Amino acid sequence: MRCAILVDGAFYRRRASKALGDKSPKDRADELIAYCWRHLKWHGQTAAELYRIYYYDCPPITKQVYHPYLQKTVDLSKTGLYKWSTDFYNELKKKRKVALRMGEISEVTARFEIKPDIVNKLLRRELSIDDLAELDFIYRGEQKGVDMKIGLDIASLAYKKQVEQIVLISGDSDFVSAAMLARREGIDFILDPLFAKIKPNLFEHIDGLRTCDARFKP
Repeated sequence: MRCAILVDGAFYRRRASKALGDKSPKDRADELIAYCWRHLKWHGQTAAELYRIYYYDCPPITKQVYHPYLQKTVDLSKTGLYKWSTDFYNELKKKRKVALRMGEISEVTARFEIKPDIVNKLLRRELSIDDLAELDFIYRGEQKGVDMKIGLDIASLAYKKQVEQIVLISGDSDFVSAAMLARREGIDFILDPLFAKIKPNLFEHIDGLRTCDARFKP
C-alpha cells in the first residue's frame, strides 16, 4: 500500500518542542522524518510503501516588528528564530522523498504577544506586569495558503489514485472536506493529532486515529 504523509509543519514543531524539547535544525529534521517512517511500520498492519512526505509551513518573514516589552522595533531577519527556521527547511530539502509546500505569513498580522500560559498567570495574579521578561513574549503571524495547499494535495492524490493511504499530522479541523473527498475516492485516511484533543464529530470523517510516540501525550 502506497502512503503519503502530510505534515502541518507549524503544528508539529510546536508539539515536538513541548514534548521532546528544543533541538538543532538538523536534529529536528531527522526526528520528523524518523517519526513519519514509524507510521509506515505501525503495529498490526502490513508495512506501507512511502510515496512522499509533504511538509507544509511558512518561511519566516523579514519584517521589522515592534516589541512591547523591549519597547523598540525588532528586525525579524536577524533573530535566532529566523536562522533556525531557514536552516531547518534547508535540512528537510536534503531528505529523500520530501516535498516542501510553503505558504506565507501575513505581515499585516505579525506581532509580539504575551504567551498564553503567562496571560493565565497574570489573570490569576500569580504574576504582575513588573514580573514579565522578554522570554514571556512570543511572535505571532497568521499563515496564508497552507490549509489550501493541504486540501489541494489531498484532492490531487485521491483523484489521480497515486496512493491508497494518507496520513495527516495535524490538529486542525479545516481538513474535513478534503478528508471526505479522499474517503469517497477509496483512500484510507488516518489522522495523527500528536495526542492533541480533536472535536468528537471529526471521528466520522476519518478512517483511523493514531500517534506513534507516547511522549507526545500531555
